[in-house]
Amino acid sequence: MLGNEMFKFQEGVVSRWASHENPDGAKGAGGTARNGRKGAPWFTLNTGESRVLAHAENTSGIIRRIWITINDQTPDTLRGLRLEMFWDNCDKPAVDVPFGDFFCVGLGKVATFKNALFSNPEGRSFSTYIPMPFKTGMKIVITNESSSPIKHFYYDIDYTLGDKFSEDTMYFHAFFNRENLTHMKKDFELLPYVEGKGRYLGTNMGVRCNTKLYSDTWWGEGEFKAYIDGDTDFPTICGTGVEDYIGTAWGQDYYYDLYCGCPVYDKTNMELCFYRFHVPDPIYFNSNFKATIQQIGGVDRDDYFHHAQLLYKNQMADNQVISVDGEAVDFTNIPMLDGRPLLFEREDDWSCCTYFYLDKPESALPGLMDASERTKDLVGRPGFMGKYPQEMPLFD
Repeated sequence: MLGNEMFKFQEGVVSRWASHENPDGAKGAGGTARNGRKGAPWFTLNTGESRVLAHAENTSGIIRRIWITINDQTPDTLRGLRLEMFWDNCDKPAVDVPFGDFFCVGLGKVATFKNALFSNPEGRSFSTYIPMPFKTGMKIVITNESSSPIKHFYYDIDYTLGDKFSEDTMYFHAFFNRENLTHMKKDFELLPYVEGKGRYLGTNMGVRCNTKLYSDTWWGEGEFKAYIDGDTDFPTICGTGVEDYIGTAWGQDYYYDLYCGCPVYDKTNMELCFYRFHVPDPIYFNSNFKATIQQIGGVDRDDYFHHAQLLYKNQMADNQVISVDGEAVDFTNIPMLDGRPLLFEREDDWSCCTYFYLDKPESALPGLMDASERTKDLVGRPGFMGKYPQEMPLFD
């Protein structure tokens, strides 16, 4: 609730917290272990094991906040843990994504940041404040598909029960995608085609630049595209570049803000994590929707010959002409368009966790890919200002 509604009492609505000791949020059942003296604040989640974190049946409500911390925060665990959310007793989850990516932590790289929907205040906890309504029940499940046991899993899930909804209330969904590598001239799908009424809420993206092929050239000239209500060849909404889409310009670096940010920019390894949320600028759709982003690079004319030597040194002939896609290119005579950089198609490692609302608790989107595909090639290096608390101090 915002503004004046914060001091209004909601008749018939009750507050609940789900925790390890009380996943059903039962009244008067919190903190019972060791006579209420902090007897069981965490649990161990072994490889292959699942736990129900929160559960409610035959009631309406809203998930208001989720907070979690785990002792092992590496790419293997952050991508290997699988988070599922089910609404209204559906068999298929509306949310089926890697744990870390869901909490706006891309590429398994923890970092300090905060925004309107997620926060990681000191780079070692995971919180979200996205409201998630349900009309007849909910279930949230965590499964360890990583290669390591999670020795200490702490969490709180805060929600209300008894909320009344109108017919236009929608369900929260999240979708994960990764292409390692992307395909030349085929736009990466942030959200594949979905049917129904809904709202595209935004996305958290991770990019591992293909430095083997493209050296340190600029990677982010691709346009964001939103195909709305029957768009085919061309979208209704089209951006001007990746860094433009996330609210910055003329390149990209570490920053975070309410609705856009780049919490990780590993310039040594050319790995980035960034987000964009459409909260004040909603994107609605009435019948169907798809969102993509292009993989296009760009270099300045003055630097192009230098990069050509790096990128295509095995194809150089007479130090002037090289072959790109079977066609000879003369880098001493490249036409420029109003000072704009020369663009070229790329293949990089892109991943995303995309958030949206839909007028139904299920969608036809594919399920989560195998953990080996999610974690392949990720290396346990810290992100910018990131920390890896392998074994945080704990009290028994």
